[in-house]
Amino acid sequence: MTETPAPEHVRRVACVGAGVIGGGWVAHFLARGYDVTAWDPAPDAEPRLRRLVDAAWPALEQLGLAPGASRDRLTVTDTLEEAVAEAQFVQESAPEKLGLKRELLAKLDAATPAGVVIASSTSGYPMTDMQTEADTPGRLVVGHPFNPPYLIPLVEVVGGERTDPEAVRWASRFYDVAGKSVITMDREVPGFIANRLQEALWREALHMVAGGEATVRDIDLSITEGPGLRWAIMGPMLTFALAGGEGGMAHMLDHFGPSLKSPWTRLEAPELDKSLYDAVVAGCDDAADGRTIADLVAERDRGVIAILRATGRLPGSGTE
Repeated sequence: MTETPAPEHVRRVACVGAGVIGGGWVAHFLARGYDVTAWDPAPDAEPRLRRLVDAAWPALEQLGLAPGASRDRLTVTDTLEEAVAEAQFVQESAPEKLGLKRELLAKLDAATPAGVVIASSTSGYPMTDMQTEADTPGRLVVGHPFNPPYLIPLVEVVGGERTDPEAVRWASRFYDVAGKSVITMDREVPGFIANRLQEALWREALHMVAGGEATVRDIDLSITEGPGLRWAIMGPMLTFALAGGEGGMAHMLDHFGPSLKSPWTRLEAPELDKSLYDAVVAGCDDAADGRTIADLVAERDRGVIAILRATGRLPGSGTE
């Protein structure tokens, strides 16, 4: 891990892959005052990326920009090598294809200055499976964000079998300095933590749509007007602890533990046949009620910012 700058001293970040996730990272790093170089092989990558950053910027202004933050500090390069030539940290956000990830991380390892940490935004692959072709795999880590990265604070950090533990520590500290809320995992788990929980809910939702048990609108409303409001404050575990009253989680488990044997959930995913596919797509169109994707993104951003502000998680905010 030679030539690695301290996380607090990083000034230039490279983002490789500029889709929804990669573009969200670009917006986040720009808002935190970094110089950002970006590369994506798509022919329309630069205008698409700049549109994404422009769309995110009003929300970022509400969140609070770091001193010196500017969209003018973004440079989109013609090659991967140019993007990482002077990078002090690299965030890779390529599509979720294992072969592509392996090849790209090997290329990044070869092109990035020695000692610079390279993080992957993968949503499920273990780094052990992705670092197989890199010459210096010790600096490769997972830095898994939640969409959109410019708005949702969470990032999960974990290394692979060949990752240097110092790279994991460095990356966790860097993300913390860069304004993220960091979970540093001490072992690889397929899908990491948040995605595994989200996937369980998603699978059950698909079963309910497939079985005609609930509509898409019903399912979303059941979360936004129900447990989602509690989860935004303290998550499912402490929420269930409160269900035990003064006895806390122990009383809750004693009282509700037997229900774990009840047939309330079906964790095996249903078959995503055309009927279910069409029902989910049509249900989302109906729930959107004429709002475009851009309308929904703006509505989501305003709502998340309001929750962050109301719960005292923004600089200068607090609860009364």
